This record gives sequence, C-alpha cells and structure tokens, in this order.
Amino acid sequence: MNYKKIDTIAINTIRSLSADAVQKANSGHPGLPLGAAPMAYAIWTKMKHNPKNPKWNDRDRFVLSAGHGSMLVYSLLHLFGYDMSLDDIKNFRQLGSSTPGHPEYGHTEGLETTTGPLGQGLANAVGMAIAESHISKKFNRPEFDIADHFTYVIAGDGCLMEGISSEASSLAGTLELGKLIMLYDSNSISIEGSTDIAFTEDVAGRYRAYGWQVIEVKDGNDLELISSAIDEAKSNKDKPSLIIVTTQIAYGCPAKQGKASAHGEPLGIENVRELKTTLGLDPDLEFYVPEEVYSHMDKWIQRGNEAESSWYNLLESYSKKYPELYKEYLRWHEIDFSKILKDIINLENYKKAVSTREASGNLINSISHIMENFIGGSADLSPSNKTHMKDQGEYSASSRDGRNLHFGVREHAMAAITNGIRLHGGLVPYCGTFLIFSDYMKAAMRLSALMNIPVVYVLTHDSIGVGEDGPTHQPVEQLSSLRSIPNMTVFRPADAKETALGWYHALTSHNSPTSLILSRQNLPLYKESSENALRGAYILKDSEKEIPDIILMASGSEVELIYDAHERLRALGIDSRVLSIPSFEIFERQEAEYKEKVMPLNVRKRIAVEASNSAQWYRYIGLDGELIGMNSFGASGKASDLFPHFGFTSENVVKAAVQMMKK
Repeated sequence: MNYKKIDTIAINTIRSLSADAVQKANSGHPGLPLGAAPMAYAIWTKMKHNPKNPKWNDRDRFVLSAGHGSMLVYSLLHLFGYDMSLDDIKNFRQLGSSTPGHPEYGHTEGLETTTGPLGQGLANAVGMAIAESHISKKFNRPEFDIADHFTYVIAGDGCLMEGISSEASSLAGTLELGKLIMLYDSNSISIEGSTDIAFTEDVAGRYRAYGWQVIEVKDGNDLELISSAIDEAKSNKDKPSLIIVTTQIAYGCPAKQGKASAHGEPLGIENVRELKTTLGLDPDLEFYVPEEVYSHMDKWIQRGNEAESSWYNLLESYSKKYPELYKEYLRWHEIDFSKILKDIINLENYKKAVSTREASGNLINSISHIMENFIGGSADLSPSNKTHMKDQGEYSASSRDGRNLHFGVREHAMAAITNGIRLHGGLVPYCGTFLIFSDYMKAAMRLSALMNIPVVYVLTHDSIGVGEDGPTHQPVEQLSSLRSIPNMTVFRPADAKETALGWYHALTSHNSPTSLILSRQNLPLYKESSENALRGAYILKDSEKEIPDIILMASGSEVELIYDAHERLRALGIDSRVLSIPSFEIFERQEAEYKEKVMPLNVRKRIAVEASNSAQWYRYIGLDGELIGMNSFGASGKASDLFPHFGFTSENVVKAAVQMMKK
C-alpha cells in the first residue's frame, strides 16, 4: 500500500486526540496510543469493516488486548466514522460517557470485547479465530467464501508477560489458526521501568516454538514496513502470525518519550503542546481534526460500505445455490433457542438416580443434535466432566468442522477463549473443568459476566464428594466466590431433572453467563422436582400445616439430607418445609409474592445445608437460622465417609432442628 503525507497527518491526529483526552481527564495512559498509532492505523486501513454496521457478520475483528491504551481505539472509532463523537472523546473516563477508562463491550459501539486485564484480549482473539475457522469450514463453498475474515490483535509487553498469553498462544499455534494476526507493541517499558527488570525472554523464539510465524519490524513508524508485514501475515494461512513492532512509548513527546512515566499518567499541558509541535500540529488547538483528515477517512468508510454490500450480494447468490445451507447459516446466528430446546427438559424422560455430571453429559449430547452450532470442550477433563459430544468430531488444525474442543490443561485461557467464541457470534460455546479449578478461570468468568455474554461453564466434582483426591481438589469456598460475581448465574441442581432445567436456563439466557455446579456422585431422582427450579428456589416437599414450624433448605447433593430429615422430623411432631434452591440469582429475580410464598418471613426457624463455605446463605436463614456448611478444608477419603465426618447427615439436620424448636 502506498501511504502518503495525509496518512501521517491522520496518524498524528490519532496521537493528538489521545493526548488531549488523557490530559483533559487528568487520568489515563497516553504512552501506548502515541507509540502504537501507526500500526493501529495500518490495521484499520486494511481491515474489512463497516462503521455503518459494526455487527456485520463477515467483518474482520480487532482486539486491543492492551486495553489501558483505550484512547487509541476511541480515536480510531471517531476517525473511521463509528458512533464516536468529539464530545465523547472530550468526556474520556467520565461517568456515563461512551469512553470509559478501558474498552467495554456493549457499552461502546465498534468494540469487539472488554479488555484491560492483560492477556485476556489476546485469548478472546484466539476464540474468535476458532469460531471463524469452524463457521467457514461449515458454510464456505467454491466461489462462496461467506465466512472469510481475520482477527487482529494489538498486545503489549504486559499481555505477553501474563501467563494466559502463554496458554492461549500455545493452543493457537497447535491449532494453526492462520487468520489470527497479533501485532506486538514492543516498547520495552512497563509501569516500574524497563522491562529488562522482569522480562528478558526471546519473545520471537518463544512464539516460533509455539508454531507461529514471526515477523519483525524494527521501526514502529514505518507504515510501509508494517503494511508489508501484515500482508505477509495474511498470506500464511497455516500459522498464526506475530508481528513484533519496535516502538517508543509516548513517541513525539520529547520530555516523555521512552520513559515509564508516560505509561499511566497525563503528559502535562506543556508536554502536550511540545508533542503537537514535534508532530507538526498547531499546539494551540485541542481536540482538533483537520478537514483534510476527515475527507481522507471518507474513502476508508466508503470502502467498508462497499465491502459489506459486496458480501450481501454474495450471500444472496449463495442463498439461491445452497438454500438449505443458507437457512442453517441464518439459524446459527439466531439467539433464541427456547422453543427448540423444550424437548430436553421433558421431565418425564428421567427415570433413575445418576450424578448430575452424568445427567449433564446426556443433555450435552441431546443438545448437540438440536443445536448444530453448539460447540465446546474441557481442560483435558472431558471423560470426568462428561462434556464430550459423541459423533460430533474433534476440532483440530486438520478438522475444523469438529465440535469437540480440546483446550488442554489451560483453564484460564479456556474460559477467555470461550468468551471470544461467544463474542464472535454464530456459535453457542461451553467449557468445563472441576469446580475447584474455577479459581484459575475467575478473571475470564468475571469478564463473561461484565460483558453480559451467556457462556456456559460446566463445573463438576462440586464438593467433598470428590473423595480420595483430597482437599486440593475439594472445593469449599468456590461456590461463594462464584455467587459473589455480579451477573453470574450459579445453578447447582439436586437431581437429573433440575440439571436439565439448569441447561435450559443457560442456553436461553441472553445476558448472563451460567455456572452449572455438578456432582461426581449419584444423586436421588425426586418425584417432586419440577420446572419450578427455573424460579431459583421452590417447595420440594411441603408441610402439612399452612405455616410450617421450620424451613429446611439446600442445594445440590445436600437436598437429599433435608428431604430425608423432613420425614424424621414429622415422626417427632415437627412440621417442616423442604426447599430446593439451585440458584440464588434466579430466585432473587422473582417477584416478592413468590418469595413470600416459598419462604414466609414469619417463619424464622430455618436451616440451610450445603457442603461449602457460603456466607450468602445468611440472607435466607437470617439471625435465627443455622447453616450446616464447611468451615475447613476437606480431607482425603471416601465420599461416603467424608460427608458424615464433616456433619452432613440427615441425623445432624434433625438434631439441629430439634434444638432450634426448643429455643
């Protein structure tokens, strides 16, 4: 591509807008936008995207993994014609603005994901590239490449230091994701100073070992070299590409260039003026975009419009030649599955006691035949998680149409990659591991919730019921931790029927991820379990009186204990109500009348039972109630020995109830 003087002016405008916004906010990270502006401009002038329709299916994806440099992408959005005004840029980092401190998916038009926690964006991009490869394999036909786009990433030193980048990049190389292109803003500066104090590895050698193509650009201001490197990366469809671009942080600001102080603080008013003078801009003008830049950008905007129009023409021809595939393509991009999923929650289908992980495995296989775009896998635990789909193939470098994903022992990247698959669109992903290892996934799970994307997490081996593997593998505080994440729905079913309802909720949710918390051991099948589980909590076994003497409540495997205690208490003349509470979050969304019906406020004698350390139960048991839970780590032994050892018996529930009635 032959770049001209106007391209340099456009790049310097990106720099000046970024510096002005950070200075006005008196908060932010100016260094990266100043150093990385040329590579970002090169990407965006090559990308296939249309600002008039930011959600066009076949657009290239762009991820700013180094999300602290958010003003870079906001400046790009403005110049390339997205819904980003100069007033929005002037309100950078202000409450209610569309320009928050770090990019937020769903909050700002044109952003593909939420970034900021370093390395997450890179892992999201791996998921996007997986999604593109799977969809293209399924639908593309000779002369009809209806899914054919690249995923671009700008990452910094911090992204590559974080362990998640190693996990995600290793998998990307194994999978030969040739349409994934990462530009590494190598400025050798972190918050504490030179990266040499903590990061001296051979990044190029590391990525070659992962199986990536590595291209080096020694001058981060050389647009032609960067452009040629991107072209070279695009031509290699067998390997993901890393373009190492040597830059200077805060380029153009004499007082700050190459210094750590430019990373996370405003340049200063006089330094901003010097920056503009150095770049050949008028130092007296703030938030200024020359008319010639706007005129220049119009051609890129028009090109994006034309690219989308061309694609729709292709899609129309495709619909005539391959009508059934076309219908399926449209179906894959639908998000309302409530009608077609009704069959899987036919509760009359369930006849015997099984572990909820096994029930989930059966459901996954049933769902795979109903939803052709259902895809997922486990962190090397599918035989234990029961997450494998029979007869659906294995996704790999040589088999893009397989629907079983193998993440390897990479829990952190797995969750973030799954976020990327969901963000890409067209696919409904799930991923699985043991509940204990949700600790490794927590940062990415939190981002699922923050982005309002309905990823499904299958988390098995949910308690001391893990047994002989001992306390390292027995979750205690993890349920409480997941329940503390805003907008995360945690669903711990008591039997196979409730498991079906949990899956139904997860797959029909539009704006919340779901964590399905599943048992290793077999659980009874209750004749009373019902679709009321979709309300989060319900009466499984009721009292004979209109107002019960005491309310017993539990989730998951511990429902068996209160179910049994109910009959024992009746023999002692104590009338109890048994509540199954698979999901606090869903129950909290119910109307006040339903909550009062299930859990009358005037019944203050309450006992909750759960094999975890979960403080959230106190909202339901109140000051007069009692929680039978875990107050320590577990131990190695048979599950049948561990539950009574830690006090999880129906006898213990009865004893607690009798003592409570005496008060």
